[in-house]
Amino acid sequence: MRNILAEIVEKKKEIVAAAKKVMPLDEVKRAARPGGFRLSHRVRKEAWSLIAECKLQSPAKGRLCRAYSVTELAKIYEESGASALSVHTDPHFLGSNEDFAAVRKMTDLPMLRKDFIIDEYQIYEARMLGADAVLLIARILSPRRLMEFLYLAWGLGMDALVEVHDETDLKMALDTPAEFIGVNNRNLTTFTTSLENTMALLPNIGEGRTVISESGVQNAEDAERLREAGCDGILVGEGLVTAPNVAEMTRRLSFAAGAARKSA
Repeated sequence: MRNILAEIVEKKKEIVAAAKKVMPLDEVKRAARPGGFRLSHRVRKEAWSLIAECKLQSPAKGRLCRAYSVTELAKIYEESGASALSVHTDPHFLGSNEDFAAVRKMTDLPMLRKDFIIDEYQIYEARMLGADAVLLIARILSPRRLMEFLYLAWGLGMDALVEVHDETDLKMALDTPAEFIGVNNRNLTTFTTSLENTMALLPNIGEGRTVISESGVQNAEDAERLREAGCDGILVGEGLVTAPNVAEMTRRLSFAAGAARKSA
């Protein structure tokens, strides 16, 4: 069976090596100005958070959205009540650093760099691009690497969403002081999704963590089910970009553009 994740990680090694030749790590470090933990500050103010993803393509399903560009999606999301934006920089999803930088210029919402981070270079690069948070996928990192990358992100003033897929990943994440735990409902081998993955892992996470359910949310009923189960928010890409009305779906998943927000 095709292992899409393994393919992406192997390609990512080549991409990072090429990037280092164009702009060495020392230069990226100098260009990475400290951030201000804007994602966690935003999420702490809200009873429910929608991280809306500008996702044009899936490695498993091909092109998902042709009606809008990444920047157009970002504008719709912001105007429709999203708490934060997730922007892909991996080519398997038609993402790029240029897309991220373009969205950064047009919005003040917190931004998550969505990528497959395997090297410290990518974390400095994320901050250089203006990212407020990075995704750290437990499945592709060793426990030591995960801890190192978590503290590196924090040292740069960025939040880190530590993504887990099963009990083994979750144990690794819980052995760190990570604030954000992202439960991915997508099987990283087959890329199929099921919300039952969040339902199964959620009781094991315990208090003191912010839980974001990722992938597989198709409608407001799915979002409400996850909220009632105890999730603090969702990260949605495909369910938004394939909706007949992206703005309306964004409002529905963010619960009427902030109706569930805590008072300041």
